[in-house]
Amino acid sequence: MPRAVKTVLQALSYGGIELEASRKLADIKKMDPMRIFYKTLDAEVYNGDYKVPIRLFFPTEEAMENGAASGKKPSVILFFHGGGWVTESVENYERVCARMAQSTGQIVASVEYRLAPEHRFPVGLMDCYAAAKVFYTNRFLLNTDPDRITIMGDSAGGNLASAVCMMARDRGEFFPKKQILIYPALNNCYTEASPFESVKTNGTGYLLTAEKMEDYLKLYERTPEDRQNPYFAPILAGDFRNMPDTLILTAEFDPLRDEGEAFGRKLAEAGNYVETHRIAGAFHGYFALGIKFLHVQESFEYVNRFLEREEAGRR
Repeated sequence: MPRAVKTVLQALSYGGIELEASRKLADIKKMDPMRIFYKTLDAEVYNGDYKVPIRLFFPTEEAMENGAASGKKPSVILFFHGGGWVTESVENYERVCARMAQSTGQIVASVEYRLAPEHRFPVGLMDCYAAAKVFYTNRFLLNTDPDRITIMGDSAGGNLASAVCMMARDRGEFFPKKQILIYPALNNCYTEASPFESVKTNGTGYLLTAEKMEDYLKLYERTPEDRQNPYFAPILAGDFRNMPDTLILTAEFDPLRDEGEAFGRKLAEAGNYVETHRIAGAFHGYFALGIKFLHVQESFEYVNRFLEREEAGRR
């Protein structure tokens, strides 16, 4: 890596997080002149008495018409955004989700789960679970086929996606067939006690720091005991059997890299179908960059190949 790049990264990779400043910085993403070209629809699902907002992003008219002509119900990506469980929003992820709909030809349903620390574990997770249950039991306006739904998330959203799939398996209320995890946060420790080498080698100087991850966990947990809960840290699960077919993408220069890859190995060892790909030269958060960015293009090649394989398997 060029020395100048490393110098810039060091300057940007300050230690912990200041919540309000982080949220204001994330909100800058709302200023998107391209949003007038997105075809979206806002809806809601219930988690108890709380209405969980969901924004639908539609692919091109041609892709939608081809799906309708085939007589198939729409393919849907149920998406949980990242942000350490405490920042980001559906609006901040508009470009990501709109690009995802166009790149995959699928409807993307982005879930506005409640954030910590105002709403600590497991509130956000249960918002996501409630949304998934509505989609998989076909109680949503799209008339969904559970076999044509993929649960997906990046970073903290990857944590929520894997936890939703694990909870669905354990409760037996619905059965996700596919999940896509983009540099997921799956463990409960980012101090020197972490068993993962990437926390040590990539924990400073690469935008997301180990110190920030510890801060995020402290804001997300209700009590320290939550960290031992596999729905909080899915890599701690005692049983990895009967999980969905899984695609995991990790970033080379990311403290979360090794836990994502270890999670993939645990799933595979338990007999699940798993693909794990490390994006060389990438940093945590790259998925939010423009579609012309090479790491994003590479990622969508893996995503589309995985989705096409799943589609072929249903024929």
